[in-house]
Amino acid sequence: MTELPRVVVVGAGFAGHTAARRLLRTLRGKARITVIDQLDHFLYLPLLPEVAVGTLDPRRVAVPLARSLKGAEIVLGEVQTVDVEARTVTWRDPDGGTGSVPYDRLVLAVGSVNKLLPVPGVAEYAHGFRGLPEALYLRDHLIRQIELAATAADPAERAARCTFVTVGAGYTGTELAAQAATFTADIAARYPTLRDTPTRWLLLDLADRVLPELDPRLSRTADRVLRERGVEVRTGQSVQEARAREVLLTTGETVPTHTLAWCVGVRPDPLVEAVGLATDRGRLVVRTDLRVAAHPEVFACGDAAAVPDVTRPGSATAMTAQHATRQGTLAARNVAASLGVGSPGTYRHHDLGFVVELGGTDAAANPLGIPLSGFPATVVTRGYHLLSMPGNRVRVAADWLLDALLPRQDVQLGVVRGVHVPLEHDPR
Repeated sequence: MTELPRVVVVGAGFAGHTAARRLLRTLRGKARITVIDQLDHFLYLPLLPEVAVGTLDPRRVAVPLARSLKGAEIVLGEVQTVDVEARTVTWRDPDGGTGSVPYDRLVLAVGSVNKLLPVPGVAEYAHGFRGLPEALYLRDHLIRQIELAATAADPAERAARCTFVTVGAGYTGTELAAQAATFTADIAARYPTLRDTPTRWLLLDLADRVLPELDPRLSRTADRVLRERGVEVRTGQSVQEARAREVLLTTGETVPTHTLAWCVGVRPDPLVEAVGLATDRGRLVVRTDLRVAAHPEVFACGDAAAVPDVTRPGSATAMTAQHATRQGTLAARNVAASLGVGSPGTYRHHDLGFVVELGGTDAAANPLGIPLSGFPATVVTRGYHLLSMPGNRVRVAADWLLDALLPRQDVQLGVVRGVHVPLEHDPR
């Protein structure tokens, strides 16, 4: 018997996980599927803000790879090098051990990391929001600031601890500020000593509106909800310098605070450029069939790939979960076709709409271009998330129901310390 061809998928985010699932379903034992990722689960990032404010148990947004990718070889490790000439991938596991695996087909779907700007003090004093550790740390941090403020003798210190600054008014920053503003206000309301010290949230972005990449109608809905919850939406400004107990804004204003959440955006994982193939702004250059021209055995998708957007000639597709998921599906189809199963295709996708979860009964959505807000948008938004998740749907729905009926358990868990969630991390 000849040895089965091996397909290696690097990354188990939206693109990689989708590609691996579709490959398992399409090839059905006609190839060995190996998935390499630092985590043993698929993380549903869009619901991370709800983990940070205690609406969802953190396990709800983590779907075990061993369960969702049955039949695949799951390698827990961080890829160190990809040798496209020798067709091998090497990795390092969490205990420091190393390993390598050859491939006949490679799917690069390593995703993205926090995007840092050259702002003094940000790397030292800000925290990102890209995974469960950051969400759990931030939840503890927000609760801790309110609790410390309640016992502080100095009114200035109380005010500083009750002031929270979020930089970046895209998806993550907007959803986080909207939901966390309610979260911290509810906690502070339980302390009589904070009766005269309201919680204060600032959402900063250099753009001229929140959610600048979306339909202006969604932006207006989100802006209205934010302001109704007391969030100070500061467009056209950002942080000029971060300090231990304050931030200096680009307007020259100094804001005393102990909390700086960095949600500016993302950049492709540094591994992409380390591969040594042509890149465009850190993303691997591929054709519309997701193949690398010089190495047709290599496919790339999601945030790692600069996929030509045929609906907008001259540009690459945006770094969104919607594109990543659909590109993962196409990558699997084309890998299978290259192994003699099915026919290949090219990538063409028109956005079907976007959803923004703002917490409670507030949301903004435009399914198929139809603008919605309030409760109808919440129904659409949560329905979309449930359909998009590869598992844990009943548990997520149950948490949403319990959150609507019962008060949240606002206690620090103490499982993640700040030193364990640095804003910048690139061991390569």
